[in-house]
Amino acid sequence: MDIKEYISSGIIESYILGTASAEEASIFECVLKNNEQVKQALIETQEMLENFALANAVKPPVELKDKIWNKIQKEGKVSLENKEFNQSLKVEYVKPKSSKNSTNWKLVSIAASLFLFISTAITWYNYQKVKYTEQKLLTLSKENQNKNIEIDLLQKKWNVISNPNMQTIALKGLENHEDSYATVFWNKETKEIYLSANKLPTAPEGMQYQLWAIVDGKPVSVGMYNSDEDTNKALAKIPKAQAFAITLEKQGGSKFPTLENMYVMGNI
Repeated sequence: MDIKEYISSGIIESYILGTASAEEASIFECVLKNNEQVKQALIETQEMLENFALANAVKPPVELKDKIWNKIQKEGKVSLENKEFNQSLKVEYVKPKSSKNSTNWKLVSIAASLFLFISTAITWYNYQKVKYTEQKLLTLSKENQNKNIEIDLLQKKWNVISNPNMQTIALKGLENHEDSYATVFWNKETKEIYLSANKLPTAPEGMQYQLWAIVDGKPVSVGMYNSDEDTNKALAKIPKAQAFAITLEKQGGSKFPTLENMYVMGNI
């Protein structure tokens, strides 16, 4: 299980708000017991939601307070009989403001803030779920694009390799570079040269591999190697050659090969 992906999936918010299913909650509690990273994420999410609720708490409107107070006054009216003067007098008695009324008002305020907190938290949670889904789709889309590019490059390479007019020349590692090797594909009809650097060390910064054709005993530059052009793009056209070799040169190439930096070579 990828813990970072699991945390960012929204399960923690769902668990805190009580919207997670029984199965999701059970799995989360099991993970929570055995993973400190999830425990810390739970604490941080609880604190964040609480701080968010406090920062966005809104007092109920003044008219709501007046309505509640008027209702309390109405229900608090009682009829008292004055027995001292031996006559029935109906007196309206209004309960004074008391700590109980203040407590009721505080409860209303707390309830309103709690309602705002829950509704805001649910909105935030849904937003996070949508955001997570969008990011997941974007990642999958990019992965799919990369795979299509890879497939396209492989298809181009296969078209070159499988061409019946293509001659294959293996370039083997020289002294101090015995593990290196490469392959030159030479189209006998079009005379185009393709290079596959099967196993060459990564060129140091500021350096680049250069392919040479040995023509009548003299080196002729075929072109510079770029990994994104490996096998699928012709470097040049060479009408004839007796051998091919690869040297490591400064970026952009050299007019003459640096023999001490020659990695591989192969005769035709």
